[in-house]
Amino acid sequence: MDLLFVLAGIVILLILILKKVNPMLSLLIVSVLTGLMLGLPVQKVMSSVTNGIGSTLGGMVMVLALGAMLGKLAEDSGAAKKIVYVLIRIFGIGNIQWAVLLTGILVGIPLFYNAGFVVLIPLVFSIASAAKLPKLYVGIPMAAALSVTHGFLPPHPGPVALASIFHADLGKTLIYGLILSLPIAVIAGVLFPRSIIRLPLRSKDSDPLTLTEDAGLPSAFKSFVTALSPIFFIAAGTIGGLLSVNPFARHLFEFLADPTVALLFAILLTLVIQNIPLQRAMDSCAEGVKGVAMIILIIAAGGAFKQILVDSGIGEQVKTLTANLPVSPLLLGWFIAAMLRITLGSATVAALTASGMVIPLIGAGAPAELMVIAVGAGSLMLSHVNDTGFWMFKEYFNLSLKETFKTWTVMESLISVLGLIGVLVLNQL
Repeated sequence: MDLLFVLAGIVILLILILKKVNPMLSLLIVSVLTGLMLGLPVQKVMSSVTNGIGSTLGGMVMVLALGAMLGKLAEDSGAAKKIVYVLIRIFGIGNIQWAVLLTGILVGIPLFYNAGFVVLIPLVFSIASAAKLPKLYVGIPMAAALSVTHGFLPPHPGPVALASIFHADLGKTLIYGLILSLPIAVIAGVLFPRSIIRLPLRSKDSDPLTLTEDAGLPSAFKSFVTALSPIFFIAAGTIGGLLSVNPFARHLFEFLADPTVALLFAILLTLVIQNIPLQRAMDSCAEGVKGVAMIILIIAAGGAFKQILVDSGIGEQVKTLTANLPVSPLLLGWFIAAMLRITLGSATVAALTASGMVIPLIGAGAPAELMVIAVGAGSLMLSHVNDTGFWMFKEYFNLSLKETFKTWTVMESLISVLGLIGVLVLNQL
């Protein structure tokens, strides 16, 4: 019976989202209603909401804020654009998709999905025009790369929130995510568009690709350091901590691997090497945090809903019902997140809603770090008309609904399924 009440809460959440109620308000309303329907006392409902918000944000709010600051610094300093031009020069027109794919991954690490999309889309159109290639042929690699980093890699909101909720090691989550992200991005971003898009015939005398580089951009070295430094600090700290036998060195590496410390060092390093006037840099940081304020509030409300489900024992009921099923807990986590994604639209809301149900599934056969990626992969499944990303892709590329389903929806579903397969393979190693 309790599961029916949870289902009713999810239906109410779907109705509110379809009515265009703000996702944060929707999650908060449904958290309270679901708690009351599950028979929790009023005081317990409110304490669960408060505890859920506190426990979720406590471990990640600084990571999200610092990540947003670094992303905005990369955007405003021109580092993101510089990376595009460097990779285009290295790869050339024959491998233009690889250049755009790597650009999307590098830019997608510090930038959130929507910001990365808006920053890169004019450059994608410029490349397509100069190379005389279909926009989708160049644009899908960029979108696939941003989706992969959004679903699998900290410091993006979904993976960071799930890692906090599941008490997963963020460094290990990042390493697993990197292992899966590159091959998945290649399949969904390079091989997939090549299979569906017919290229125009080119003569041998065609003009070479020429892109006029904006003046005043930072150097390539400074740009790549800005984009990659947080990943370097977290990965180096995690690997160093695992390999080090000296207690002092191990503690030092563990300190460096902390995502808050890594992002703080990355921002300080960016301020030094980019030589940005301090006041302008601080303005960029403030704007970056403003851009993710609502995301942080949505995650907070998602944490409240998660705690209601945990305190009501729903997760244990799910565990009991699925105990005898001959399937991996990681597959169940992916499936629950995928069903919520298809129903609710938002990847972040789907992942957070699923988290409260799958926490009891985490164990020896389902490490917390892999559950983060499994749920993140499920939250990308079958994007359609209730997802803002679907409409952003459709409008920017001027596609029909049918064309958007054949490109964007298939690409997102491909990333989701490949993510699940990758997680199951890693779990067997």
